[in-house]
Amino acid sequence: MTPRLHCFGESGNAYKAALTLTLCGIAWEPVWVDFFRGGARRTEYLRLNPMGEVPALDLGDRVLSQSGAIQLWAAERTGRLLGPDREETLRWLFFDNHKVSAQAGMLRFLGNFLAPDRRDPAVLAWLSGRLRAALKVLEARLSEGFWLAGEEPTIADLACCGYLFYPEPFGFDRADWPAIDRWLDRIAALPGWQHPYDLMPRREGASPSLGPLT
Repeated sequence: MTPRLHCFGESGNAYKAALTLTLCGIAWEPVWVDFFRGGARRTEYLRLNPMGEVPALDLGDRVLSQSGAIQLWAAERTGRLLGPDREETLRWLFFDNHKVSAQAGMLRFLGNFLAPDRRDPAVLAWLSGRLRAALKVLEARLSEGFWLAGEEPTIADLACCGYLFYPEPFGFDRADWPAIDRWLDRIAALPGWQHPYDLMPRREGASPSLGPLT
């Protein structure tokens, strides 16, 4: 069967999986999850992915969840985007999961998809500091080379960029990070690249600049 990726366009973690599948040349079908209305917590979805998260990749005989696991599966299955040094690639993949996306995803959600009266300025400030520290590490690495894990693009690059192409504000301005800015341009120039809002379905009535959920 054609792999089915349970996802939604606003999810940077789902984007990492979708973009990796696409650039690895794996045909896949999107299955939209109505995340903002509790779709990932419904009984039928929890049967698929008991973690209650997006993405989940249904392969027919098994289901993979967590973006990094899906990325690694796609890279190893096709021999693409793993890079010559597997451990170096995984080092940056895990760095993203813990340091970059964990902060960027929460900041973007709190600042754009949560009602203003539910936002805690102290939490936003703390997350902003954590994200800035992670971006400094990325900026320093990318000032030394074109890609994170060697001389070619890998799943590490597709992981660390997962939230950085989105238009909603969350404290990341490409103009402040010239090496990251050039790196994002290189990623966008890869054959087959698509913006997350073109690659995955979004909630009904969504526009490129979403207001807060109420």
